[in-house]
Amino acid sequence: MPHAIKNYVRWVDAINRRVGKYALYLVFVMMGILLFSSISRTFFNVPFDWTMEMAQFTMAAYYLLGGGYSMQLKAHVRMDVLYERWSERKRAMVDVMTSGFLIFYLVVLLYGGLSSALYSLEYGQRNYSSWGPPMAPIKIIMVIGILLMLLQAVAVFFKDLAKARGKELV
Repeated sequence: MPHAIKNYVRWVDAINRRVGKYALYLVFVMMGILLFSSISRTFFNVPFDWTMEMAQFTMAAYYLLGGGYSMQLKAHVRMDVLYERWSERKRAMVDVMTSGFLIFYLVVLLYGGLSSALYSLEYGQRNYSSWGPPMAPIKIIMVIGILLMLLQAVAVFFKDLAKARGKELV
């Protein structure tokens, strides 16, 4: 593989590893928000409007920003009916063929997410709830997460292509 592709794969892997490791801590942030909500409602009888939506936004950021990292770790769910029985090289060949669908899907998702984020910024879109938070921040996080996953999908494609040819990329 060309040197530029190897550098691309290393660069994308490093970025997704770093972002993914920081995104892991968002679960604890979400748990803290929900714990605060439970304590304030149960012991002080003071419910807050923002806690459930903030927990949902935190969870969305967690899985969107961690998507590329989980792809890098091969932690996504697979149908192992036949896949598990195949050799590494055959798996890589099938992954090369199917990764085109994933990349296409992520490009369409990125286009829609970018359009939605720009709309939120332009019109100051707010959520329809009693708290009414602005939607732009979570939509921007969504676009970043989809972009990172798209970059990782391309990197995984190159790794699988090298493996299908009988070589290791990195």
